[in-house]
Formats: sequence, structure tokens, C-alpha cells
Amino acid sequence: MVHYRRNFVAGGTYFFTATLHDRTAEWLISHVHLLREAFRLARRKRPFDVDAIVVLPDHLHYIWTLPSSDANYPHRWRLIKSRFSRSLAVAGAPVRRNTEGEYDVWQRRFWEHTVRDEGDFQTHVNYIHYNPVKHGLVKSVAEWPYSSFQRFVRLGWLTVEWAGDSSLADRTIGE
Repeated sequence: MVHYRRNFVAGGTYFFTATLHDRTAEWLISHVHLLREAFRLARRKRPFDVDAIVVLPDHLHYIWTLPSSDANYPHRWRLIKSRFSRSLAVAGAPVRRNTEGEYDVWQRRFWEHTVRDEGDFQTHVNYIHYNPVKHGLVKSVAEWPYSSFQRFVRLGWLTVEWAGDSSLADRTIGE
């Protein structure tokens, strides 16, 4: 059995990828309101700051920062995944239970990367915002509605034209 080593840093900033068990399902966007509610409830119980996000049909990428006295991001993911799974079943989505009796909605694990510095943060924010274009869902980053990109534009951190084509994916306003 593989033993995962997680990096726990109180107050740390992390990049995550979480994926649905069924990669053909589109539950994350077809039931995005349930996903938002799961995140809201998790943040109410165990606060964290939302830095950047993109939700795609079968997976999501997220950067968040934990409170300075807390490093327990796995608990937050359990809250999010379990709430979304239960809500999906209640909404009538065709979710099955696995051999342990759990809803078989998510892949068991999630991928985590501790953000090291500002450059690493920017690289992951760019990756997050460009992901819908990379997957062929839209031609321009600005077209994807399930992303923090528009918030970055409103704050003046990116322009609406940013990454309109792949040659701009590594550029920000200051460059």
C-alpha cells in the first residue's frame, strides 16, 4: 500500500486537485450550487481563505490559505466531499455506494501541493485559470463561468484578455 506524505503547515497556502470517481460525470458543474454550498458549510466549520478556484465538469483545482494556527486541510476536504456527495444523492443524481457503503462520487484521495513562494503561487493561479482552455471547454479564459478569473479581473490583477490564446498563459498585468 502506498503511504502518502502530506505537508502540514499551519497557515499554509495549498494548491489542490480533487477529481470525481467517474471521469465522464459532469456533476461539479451541473450541480455547482451544491458544491458551493458544501464549500460554504466547510468554511463555516473550519475557516480558510479562498485564493483561486476553477471547477470543471469532473475535477476542480483550488488554492486556499489556512488560518495561522491550523494545518488540517484533510478534514476540510472530508467535509466538502461528504456534504457534496450526500447533497448529490438527495438531488436524485445516480450515485452509487461503494463496498464500504460510502457514496462513490469522488476519487479517494486528492492531490496537494504546498505553495512555496509568490512565484509558485502565480504559476498555480495561472494554471487554474487556464485549465478550461487547456481542456477545450472554452477558447478564452474569460468565457468559463466556474472560475475565480473574473474576480482577479475586477481586482485589476489580470486583464479580461489574459490568456485569450495560449501564448498569454504565463503573463500577468505587470509584465
